[in-house]
Amino acid sequence: MKTLLLLLVSAAWTLTGAQLYYQGLMDYLENRLLAIEDRMQLWHDESHRYHTEMLDFKKLTAEVMEGLKSDHSSLFKDLEGAAVRVNRVEREMDYVEAQTAPRACANGADKVVEQDAWGLEESRGEEEEDEEWEELHSRVSDCVEILSGIRSVKIMKRVGSPKGMWTRDPRSSKVYVFNGTSGDAVLQFSSVRDFSRSVGVGGSGTIRLPSEWSGPGSAVYNGYLYYIKQDAGADVHVVKYDLLSGSVSDSAMFPLESQASVYSLNPETVADLAADDEGLWLLYASGDSEPNISLAKMDAATLDIEQIWDTRCPRENAEAAFVVCGTVYVVYNTRLASRSRVQCVFDVNDVVISEEAPLLYFPRRYGAHASLKYNPEERQLYGWDDGYQIIYRLTMKRKLLG
Repeated sequence: MKTLLLLLVSAAWTLTGAQLYYQGLMDYLENRLLAIEDRMQLWHDESHRYHTEMLDFKKLTAEVMEGLKSDHSSLFKDLEGAAVRVNRVEREMDYVEAQTAPRACANGADKVVEQDAWGLEESRGEEEEDEEWEELHSRVSDCVEILSGIRSVKIMKRVGSPKGMWTRDPRSSKVYVFNGTSGDAVLQFSSVRDFSRSVGVGGSGTIRLPSEWSGPGSAVYNGYLYYIKQDAGADVHVVKYDLLSGSVSDSAMFPLESQASVYSLNPETVADLAADDEGLWLLYASGDSEPNISLAKMDAATLDIEQIWDTRCPRENAEAAFVVCGTVYVVYNTRLASRSRVQCVFDVNDVVISEEAPLLYFPRRYGAHASLKYNPEERQLYGWDDGYQIIYRLTMKRKLLG
């Protein structure tokens, strides 16, 4: 009997302990669920706050974008109005220039009058008078101008190949077009206006040369066409063609070490002829290993080389060059075409110092210039850019003669 009582007491105690254990476990689980509910409520509140802030930000962004759109429309209208005014000013400038066409450099007699230097006394002997006039003439006949800026740009048309050359003879109104990078045909137009009104590459006349020209490096000067003829070897010929008689007047061989291009961005240009107030120039690369552009002064009548210079202007990233008053301006770009810029200037007379030389940027256009030809009579550049024929009107200033 006592044993049974002990068993009953033990079972009751065990049951009571189990109940207490499970009760504690339930309390623990309930507390954990309450904590989870609190966290879920907090997350819900935070999510709602973030959603509200996002809606406010979206509304604010929409308002700002609407304002920017309105400002953009207003700015675009202002730019359109400015473009109309610029075109009107350019037409007025063209009219004024047509009425009073300026010369790049004044002639000797004009400069004598301007400087009041014609003060030779009648009492001097003829010999003394002649010597003084010769000295005076040599002093005032030198071109003393340097490029200072690009005044305006006019896109004439887009015709022909991406690369080519066009130019105008300073002594006439005729325009000559070299379409592509080689050939034996040259298109001739009676004027710039005639060229702008023409259809395609058909000109008022086609000149057939006795040999092919190589590269967009030709020049037209005083009624003669000077072009580069390249042999199968490394020899380069400069050919002088009389436009009046239609025959070759002279030819000169210019031996080079290799067929290196003078401009790395235009490998078709093995040599580049340029004409300015001082005469005829030849830009070339003396060899593949030579990093700089070389310059030669040529006698336009005999094609003899008078003098040679190392311009110290690198060929790398060069696209074209031109000569104004004996100063070479080399135009550079990048492989991925951006804005062309004059980054190297070389004066054969060592008058233009580096501080005076301009760092000019051409207005952003289409690619890289295949050629740039200067006309000293008009102070203009004739450019060929990705098939577009462009005229750059230039402004000049006097060199610092010291």
